[in-house]
Amino acid sequence: MKVSLPAILFAFSSISALHVAAQTDTSGKHLYIDVHKLQPGKVKAEDVAGAHAKDLAVEAKYGVNFIKYWVDEDKGLVYCLSSAPDTASIIKTHAEAHGMLPANIFLVTDGQEAALKGQKNLYLDIHELGPGKVTAKDVAAAHQKDLAVEGKYGVNFINYWVDEKNGTVMCLSQAPDSAAVVHTHKEAHGLIPVAVMQVKQGQ
Repeated sequence: MKVSLPAILFAFSSISALHVAAQTDTSGKHLYIDVHKLQPGKVKAEDVAGAHAKDLAVEAKYGVNFIKYWVDEDKGLVYCLSSAPDTASIIKTHAEAHGMLPANIFLVTDGQEAALKGQKNLYLDIHELGPGKVTAKDVAAAHQKDLAVEGKYGVNFINYWVDEKNGTVMCLSQAPDSAAVVHTHKEAHGLIPVAVMQVKQGQ
């Protein structure tokens, strides 16, 4: 079942507080992940692809570069990765492109991206460690421990993103199931995610 544009616009009639930490690239932009919270079970990957195409048509006007996005159809969540001068530029792009505004925006640092392997499912897992309680250096070390264990559970960690200010870490991986992701984290360093979502990726 597809969601009509009016229904989606209603879902985004208000924006919650925006969350930020920091990374600047060589162009002076920052790396962000913005989160859209739509209606569970009523968001289709093809609908998000259409909205993303509209973002791409507008992004240059506001100095934004949308890189990738992930969709959890069951929970109605969309995560968009972009580089931009600031959060306002992302909001303006989404507003002009299709009117669907993010509920949260995280300003993040990322790790070194690994290649996809085969046709395994993609998962995005979220760690909430607490404001000011994690650094990018800490997460890099934990990620290396994940890489040392992942093969045991058939997991392939692709990348991670860290919001140091808010203590949020997002990990992208391929795995046979969500349990394999949890088992890898638990054995590697004991930091269990608060959520593990199966997602579809677009770019």
